[in-house]
Amino acid sequence: MYIPTPSELRAKRIMLGLRQADVARKAGISQSMVARIEAGTVDPRVSTLNKIIQVLKVAESPSITAEQVMHAPVHSVSPHDAITTAVEIMRQEDVSQLPVIENGVPIGCVSESTIVNTIEQIGIARAHARKVKDFMESGFPTIPPDIDIETVVHLLQQHHAVLVVGEGKVKGVITKHDLITLIV
Repeated sequence: MYIPTPSELRAKRIMLGLRQADVARKAGISQSMVARIEAGTVDPRVSTLNKIIQVLKVAESPSITAEQVMHAPVHSVSPHDAITTAVEIMRQEDVSQLPVIENGVPIGCVSESTIVNTIEQIGIARAHARKVKDFMESGFPTIPPDIDIETVVHLLQQHHAVLVVGEGKVKGVITKHDLITLIV
């Protein structure tokens, strides 16, 4: 394992535009400890050094934002559309859920699983004549375009998708599939 010298740690911190106080806060140590480590007047524990190195690595790696991952345009339906319209859009676009948007504002969502559950309860013939509002469930969370991808990951553990909203408009959507493609 390579152990950076005090001057290398200092140079890296300065290059990344961080103050000693920034590194200390993010590493959970005191600013005076960072100063003493950089000055070479203290021999830090390996765990403390690892904390500082991790802070510098995170600062060095570019942060991925929702806007970079989202896809657009967002295919959606109105609550007054026929459910057959939603099903056709899902089939054409190969998606399993759609946001329900009214007057530019997301108000809910409709998903394949909700449609199937409703068909099971009322029968396919009766479901065929219904509107999207009859199948609507609570909407997707909305996030600003500049939010970090870690927040998106957390939200997607609880939801089908998240909508990226900026300037009062739905700009894009992020699904679990979009996150998986980041690995590739």
